[in-house]
Amino acid sequence: MNRFIAFTAAVALSLCATAQAATGPARTRLDAFATGLHSLTGKFTQTLTDATGRAGKSSSGTLALEAPRQFRWDTTAPYKQTIVADGSRVWLYDPDLEQVTVRVQSTEEAHSPLTVLTDLKQMDHDFKVVEQGEHDGLAWLRLTSTGKDPQFDYADLGFDANGLARMTFRDQLGAVTDIRFSGWQRNTSIPPATFNFVPPKGADVIGDAPVITTQPIKD
Repeated sequence: MNRFIAFTAAVALSLCATAQAATGPARTRLDAFATGLHSLTGKFTQTLTDATGRAGKSSSGTLALEAPRQFRWDTTAPYKQTIVADGSRVWLYDPDLEQVTVRVQSTEEAHSPLTVLTDLKQMDHDFKVVEQGEHDGLAWLRLTSTGKDPQFDYADLGFDANGLARMTFRDQLGAVTDIRFSGWQRNTSIPPATFNFVPPKGADVIGDAPVITTQPIKD
């Protein structure tokens, strides 16, 4: 699975249905972590295992999230890749390919399990949420799509005493992505430029880039 698909599966889980709210240890930890949350920064390590059980190389980097619709995901090792959601579009930049892919955000990001951390009502509206008990030292919730065109089978969120520690999900091809989080900083001041992406000079831009118009200079 290529880099674009691996990331898209992690953050672009598009859903559209009423859900059931869970109650239990994991939901209690989620509520404590997410209540009053409007911005979040942290680090991640991500591993993808294909449908045959073969694990790929791990990638790692940093992320930033700000309510209601902005996030940034920077993969820094073993390759570099940047994804920015600016509130209207999602930009994916691959320096190795010198390519930028851009999509309208309403179809790419609006209902990700990460972004709904800043709006629990949205999560309970868009996901079926079920307690999964405790294992691996974490309390788990399972989020299941009841939409007509789900892009994944399920997403599991694991919480420790400090909040969200891990997210795993299986896509419809049977591949499983495991993301581990660390270094969370809640409600920190994030510079606005963090969520502003300008394609680098010389990069190919593919997709729904905004049209920039200029006004004629008047004499």
